[in-house]
This record gives sequence, structure tokens and C-alpha cells, in this order.
Amino acid sequence: MFRKAGVNVLDGVHCTSIEDALSAYDSLGSKVVAVKSQIHAGGRGKGTLYSPESGEKVMEGGVKIAFSREDVELYSRNILGNKLVTIQTGENGKIVNNLYVEAGCAIAHEYYLAILVDREAKAVLIMASTEGGMDIEKVAENTPEALHKVWVDPAAGLLGFQKRNLGMDLGLSGAALKSFFGLLGKLYDVFVKNDCAMVEINPLVRSEDDEIIALDAKVSFDENASFRHKEWEDIRDLGEEDDAEVRAKELGLSYVKLDGDIGCLVNGAGLAMATMDVIQLYGGEPANFLDLGGGAGEDTVNAAFEIILEDHNVKGILVNIFGGIQRCDVVANGVLASVERIGLEVPLVIRLSGTNYKEGRAIIDASDLQTYSVDTLAEGAKKIVELIGGES
Repeated sequence: MFRKAGVNVLDGVHCTSIEDALSAYDSLGSKVVAVKSQIHAGGRGKGTLYSPESGEKVMEGGVKIAFSREDVELYSRNILGNKLVTIQTGENGKIVNNLYVEAGCAIAHEYYLAILVDREAKAVLIMASTEGGMDIEKVAENTPEALHKVWVDPAAGLLGFQKRNLGMDLGLSGAALKSFFGLLGKLYDVFVKNDCAMVEINPLVRSEDDEIIALDAKVSFDENASFRHKEWEDIRDLGEEDDAEVRAKELGLSYVKLDGDIGCLVNGAGLAMATMDVIQLYGGEPANFLDLGGGAGEDTVNAAFEIILEDHNVKGILVNIFGGIQRCDVVANGVLASVERIGLEVPLVIRLSGTNYKEGRAIIDASDLQTYSVDTLAEGAKKIVELIGGES
């Protein structure tokens, strides 16, 4: 995507086997190459690789610099098929099935650059720092003044003086400043034309001949624009996504797996966030974010319960529904039908409010199934935490 837009990048090859990596090394014609693990997480360079079978440590670092064909073989063997644990993956880590073997370059300095949406300012925010590389998180935390920022009015676009000033803030001059000027304009175009939510370059490097090169990138898209970007499906790696989250999306549900043990079934993103907050307030931990949407029927409720219960960490479920478009009596019938069909074996607490909530609660209360009806979200959160044996 960058290369097509004219952004200065190095040649590289996507590999899925040791043989691919060796062929890539031969074809790139560069004595020095980077062997990069490809997973949906940052911090790869400082990560640790473990054998998924034995759990034994295999190697430090998921991004390695190879100075020979033998190095490429060693690193690709140690990376592919093993579990990479980084600061962003958590203890479970991710199995590495893909490599990117990239030509090397003579690096004079590493920088950091990011373009993202600043919703509060209603602008595009560009951040850059002279302290690029693997410790950028520490820079942001400990020396925020080292991050230089520019806000771009979407109506006006990125202006020349903004590119020049940001480059000068990074200490660039001459050919390096000119190279940065051109690269930043092209990156901004990539960001806008591809409906990106974020473009992060770390590191952005200045070579010894004063070329500014995007050496490694992380890009995320605004999913609300997916209808006009059919090409996104072609570059999507479902192997890096949670199966339940993929299936939920196909059903029109918004589902994100979390690390807790209380399943949440809610309609509305704001209500889901509030539900998770109140669960934590009473000493519990949410196992998921699941938004049914505004008009979920019985089939959707069934699917939602199945997805929640696929997580073996779930010890109880809190249903929190506000009936606006959705009628609470319809939800109540759907929930009870799902509970009976699935044979639910964990505690279920239901809070209904809004359209026909009295009728919905009456349906729940009249049921002989092991469900608990409550008036308020606070009562619901407290009850489910108590039922699973947590704090309250």
C-alpha cells in the first residue's frame, strides 16, 4: 500500500516457511536482512519465543537482523511455528505463521511517526519523535515533551509549513528534510484515501545518504468505511483473529473477548461499557464486550449466548437490556428460549429497562429456569459477582 503511494520503503518478501525465507534472502540481493515475525501485536523486537508444545524458551526477540544465509535459516526456524509473547500479547502469546524478510539499509538515526484521528480536536493528529525504536512507549510516558505534534484540519489538508516545521522539530535539514517533506505528504494521502484510523511508523529511519524510509509500519482501518474498501478482505489474516469475534461480526454482533469470567450480553456500545465498569466496581471482571444492537431477535440472542459460552472462563452471565427499539418482553422470551435450548449451567442475572420492561420481568420471574431478575444495573452486577463467588 505504501509502495503504491510512493512512500519510500525497502524491498521485502512475505514468507510462510524456512524455504521461503531462504529464497527471499537470495532474491533480495542484500547481505543484511531483517527477519520479522508477523503477528497482530507490537513489541515483537523485545518479545520472547517459546515452544508451544514444551513451553521452553526458544529465542529472545521476534525481529532479528541476519548477516548471512545461515542466520536467516536459524532465525526463521526459531520463529515460525513458535509462540511469541510480547508486552501486547499477554502471557498466552501468539503463534507465528508468517515472516517478512526485508532488505537492510545503513541506518543513521531512528525516528517515530504516527498519524491518527483526534476526535476531541476533530482533526488528524501527526506525532513524531527523534526517539524511535523499541522503547517509544517509555518515551511517551517519561518524556512526553519529546513527542512533537501537528493537528491537521481535514478540510484544508496537510500544509507545506506543517510538514517543514515537523521535519525541523526532528532536527532534519537539507536532503533529509526534503525527503521527509515528500514522505509525510504521501503518508497523509495514504491515511485519508484508505480511511485509516492509525498509521504508525516505528522506526522511521534516516539512512546514511539522508533518505527517509518507512522501515516498519502498523496500520489500522476505520471499519465504518469497509463498505467502500472491498480490498480489505484480500489483506485480512483470519488466522490472527479470534474465531468467535469473526463469527460474531458475520452475525452483526459486536464482540470482543476479554480476560474476566462474567459474560456480558447488552444492547448498545455505551451500555456495554457502563456494564463492564459496574461489574468491576463490585469486584468482578468482564469476560467480553458483546453488543446485540438495536433490533436483535431470538436467533441473534441464541448466537450471542453460544459465543459467550465458548469462553470456558465464563462463570456467570449478566444480561443488561434497555428497550428502545427492542421490546423487553421479546428479549425476555428470547433469553429464556436460549437458556432452555442450551441447557445453561452458569448463573444468569437479567436486568431489563425501557419498552415493556414490566412484561419482560414478569416473563423472567414466572420461569422455573435458574435465572435472576433485578431492577438496576448495580443490583445486577452485585448479584452476578456474588453468584460466582467473587467480591461484592
